[in-house]
Amino acid sequence: MHVPLFKVHVPPREVLMPRLEAVLYSGQIGEGEAVKKFEAEFGRFVGNPNTLSFNSGTAALHTALILAGVQPGDEVISTPMTAEPTNMAVRHAGAKPIWADVDPLNGNLSPESIAEKITPKTKAILVVHYAGVPASIRRIREISEKHGIPVVEDAAHALGALYEGKNIGNHSEYTMFSFQAIKHMTTVDGGMLVCKNPEDLPTGRRVRWFGIDRAQPRIKVDIREVGYKYHMNDVTATIGLAQLQSIRWVIDRHIDNGRFYDRELSRIPGVQICRHDADATPAYWLYTVMVDRRDDLARHLTESGIDCSQAHRRNDQHPVFAESRADLPGLDCFFSRMLHIPCGWWVTDEQRQYVVDCIRRGW
Repeated sequence: MHVPLFKVHVPPREVLMPRLEAVLYSGQIGEGEAVKKFEAEFGRFVGNPNTLSFNSGTAALHTALILAGVQPGDEVISTPMTAEPTNMAVRHAGAKPIWADVDPLNGNLSPESIAEKITPKTKAILVVHYAGVPASIRRIREISEKHGIPVVEDAAHALGALYEGKNIGNHSEYTMFSFQAIKHMTTVDGGMLVCKNPEDLPTGRRVRWFGIDRAQPRIKVDIREVGYKYHMNDVTATIGLAQLQSIRWVIDRHIDNGRFYDRELSRIPGVQICRHDADATPAYWLYTVMVDRRDDLARHLTESGIDCSQAHRRNDQHPVFAESRADLPGLDCFFSRMLHIPCGWWVTDEQRQYVVDCIRRGW
């Protein structure tokens, strides 16, 4: 038996292909009506209508930092326990990532460490919901509001996750979702930025299209800010619209598999599962176990046909972020013990039981 760690979800041919053919031969494949419709329908799904689509999650994150007022020379408190694009976006904004430590039992930013790292140069707090487990948003919001610093949530792993009964995307000033190939939902590539304040939308639209206000006649525009080619197009938006028809089932299957692992793996001596706030409902993009002799478990699972990985290199080990290095004992502990196992929509009941049985046999 082979159980993959990642698998791309694509809508059935009969759902997707007629829509794609229609848009490809419509004469309009740039940013048009399909993009507007996708933004609106995604907003309904997450419960926040203030949406801006992008050609990547990284572009959405960079734009969020611009909207948050981050400028060259500023500092952004962030996490090294993430994919590199999270912190590359900080560099794109000209700022310096300041590492806060993580909770060793889930890999998410520690609110206490965030509070310790704030300086007069801090202009944003960048929070990743690692592997789909919501960070401690309530305590992080208390810190941000005390200091008047906006929060940018990187929810690339957390589509469909909840905190205090509300979808991620409804708590902070800015929340980014990724539609990269292996996320809960893909548009081949793309991203969405959800804003708390609708007044950010006009600026966001200009930033994603060369600083141009596309609502104005083209020869009368007056560009006053640097913008980028960050917009989504109607082809990828059409894929997104088709994906939204089945996204609830996809996310629910991730969650069902994750909860199965929570029950079964918590009974196995030597296996520690991620903890999270009582008010949080994870989306289980990946499932993380923490064990001693992690590499031995990885070899055991691989030999049993079960794909597993750490997925990301801790960002503070990259030379490009060398000036941000800091003492991070929580991260040291988490990264030395964590391992991701298959949890997605493709994992059948039989396969998830096989994974548990393999771990139960020991390593």
